[in-house]
Amino acid sequence: MSFPITFVPAGGLANRMRAVASALTMARDAGRGLRVIWFKDWALHAPFHDIFRAVEAEGLHLREARLTDLLTDDRPRRRNFGVPRLWQRQRYAACIYEAEVTPLVWRGFDFKGWASRPGRRFMASYSDFYPYPDALLRTLFRPVAEVEDEVARRAATFADVPTVGVHIRRTDHAEAISQSPMECFFARLDADLTAGRYRQIYLATDDEGVKRQMHQRYGGCLLTPPSEADRSSTEGIRGGLADMYTLARTGKIYGSSGSTFSEMAGRLGGIPLEVLKV
Repeated sequence: MSFPITFVPAGGLANRMRAVASALTMARDAGRGLRVIWFKDWALHAPFHDIFRAVEAEGLHLREARLTDLLTDDRPRRRNFGVPRLWQRQRYAACIYEAEVTPLVWRGFDFKGWASRPGRRFMASYSDFYPYPDALLRTLFRPVAEVEDEVARRAATFADVPTVGVHIRRTDHAEAISQSPMECFFARLDADLTAGRYRQIYLATDDEGVKRQMHQRYGGCLLTPPSEADRSSTEGIRGGLADMYTLARTGKIYGSSGSTFSEMAGRLGGIPLEVLKV
């Protein structure tokens, strides 16, 4: 019996979701099981089971990281002095780390072939390195009841009022700030409202200044969570997850350049995504 592939998803919420879906599809195609270890860290301050329901998927075992995993199966990096790499060299026949994934994709690397070879395998990634069906996302990632209830409250009027979703990423995202300025969103939304294509806007953003600008311009047409965006706590991550799944219920999404959050919302809802760029 072959050992399952050990996989560590990295990055923020949307990055981890697409990485897990990629890894599971790869493992299934290779005839291997997948063991996912979910680390709570600076990029995502929430355990898996505090934001998603338990996963029931063939060939997948997902668990929270244990204290010992910090020394054995965490991603080797400066903060842990690369110690896990020493263990991984002894335990695994081959390893692929997150910094190596994108260059391998560019070169057309055979991930299925790599996963099919004998011996234990370790991989970490924040990207969708292997194609997967969008339906798999909806199977794997089901928000906890509290988040689902919040999404239902936010989207209560969507069935009666045509609503467009808008995700404006700011804070530390240089590409979104430079390539997707507010003027891009204003121009498209003004045209949509004037033409009557949509009568309501749902805004998801990590910037309170953006909220103020949008409220000043669109007033009662705008829906957005009253609480400030906070990604440094489990409650904050739940709020972000509610944003993502609410966007997925709109008729169309206008997203920010380089944002995996916008892309994930579109894939979850099976709705069009248009990235607005200069």
